[in-house]
This record gives sequence, structure tokens and C-alpha cells, in this order.
Amino acid sequence: VQLQASGGGLVQAGGSLRLSCAASGRTFSSYAMGWFRQAPGKEREFVAAISWSGGSTYYADSVKGRFTISRDNAKNTVYLQMNSLKPEDTAVYYCASPQSSFIATLREEYDYWGQGTQVTVSS
Repeated sequence: VQLQASGGGLVQAGGSLRLSCAASGRTFSSYAMGWFRQAPGKEREFVAAISWSGGSTYYADSVKGRFTISRDNAKNTVYLQMNSLKPEDTAVYYCASPQSSFIATLREEYDYWGQGTQVTVSS
């Protein structure tokens, strides 16, 4: 299984970015997907997750109302739309896939990880 994240960059506070994660190697539509992030000197933390169908989503409190996770099963791609970005959102963002069709929020539930994409929000 390969996960390729893209879309990171430098943006001013209040701006927006859209991350994408293209998956290959297994039946994408059978599995949930998630996004995590890791800031310098901090643990990798959960950001958002989406079920296999896209019918269920879940967010960390810190991004709720600002970030939206979605997926296109025809394109084997999951997205993270990030609006109203804050400097504290600066991190490397990782997409990941668990061995489950349903939402997972713990790192240990995820088996496959992408390479990460850097998001930097300037104040």
C-alpha cells in the first residue's frame, strides 16, 4: 500500500490549503482514512478521519469547524480542506489508512502511512 500526500505549503494566518492523498495497492473504497500531524518537538496527533463510504467523519477539537475531510473513491484520493489556518497548525501532515472500514483515531490503529507534507502558517 502506498500513500502519497501533497498540497502543503506556506500560507498566512487566516488562509486556506487543500491537502490530497492518493492511495494505491489495495481496494481504497473498503477502508477508512485519516490525517495526522506532527509539529517540531511534539508527538504525532490525530486531525481527522473518514469512514470507507465518506458517510462518517470525525475531527480533533482543535480543527473542528475549520478543517473538512472528504474522499473520492473513484479517484482513490482523500482530501483535507483547511480553512482559517492558524500558526499552531504548522506541522508535517500525514495521511494514513487503518485495517478497518470505520473511523479510527489512535495512531496504533493505522497500518499504512504516507510520507508527509509540510504546512507552515505564518502570523
